[in-house]
Amino acid sequence: MAPPLKKSAKKKTTAKRTRVSKKAAVNRTSSRAPRVLLTSEHGPHRGLASKEIERRAEAMLAALQLKNAELSILLTDDASIHRLNREYRKKDRPTDVLAFAFREGEFGNPAETMLGDVVVSVPTARRQADERGISLLEEVTMLLAHGLLHLLGWDHLTDETDLKMRRKTSSLVRIASRV
Repeated sequence: MAPPLKKSAKKKTTAKRTRVSKKAAVNRTSSRAPRVLLTSEHGPHRGLASKEIERRAEAMLAALQLKNAELSILLTDDASIHRLNREYRKKDRPTDVLAFAFREGEFGNPAETMLGDVVVSVPTARRQADERGISLLEEVTMLLAHGLLHLLGWDHLTDETDLKMRRKTSSLVRIASRV
């Protein structure tokens, strides 16, 4: 039988371990999954750095005060976005950006932290950037902002809502483009 002193020391050690374990559990709980999940198909894409796109998307989420929100971004090609556009929007052509909200629709949950998916066609974005005389990164940033606003319920069905959405998109692009 161990002397009482050792028993007492053992309890203290156990108590210390428990405190450390609780603290580690709190740290594990408070650390969350990345806010932005970026997937790039058919890349790498010249002119686009993954870390910079993630940083810009996170800056937009912060500006919109979406501290716990998560966002999925897919950079893809015209064929893939064409297929998605045909399947989900019944439009048989490629497009520049699609947004699939997790908070809307029959099975949507407004309390969901995962906002949804923004899908960007890099070849279309590149053509549009060339036409506008801007960098590919600037065009993709604008498309991400536009798609993110769609995930939050914004739309551009009227001249008035189109103007509001354009202004908000521009504001997010300015914020995200700051170094």
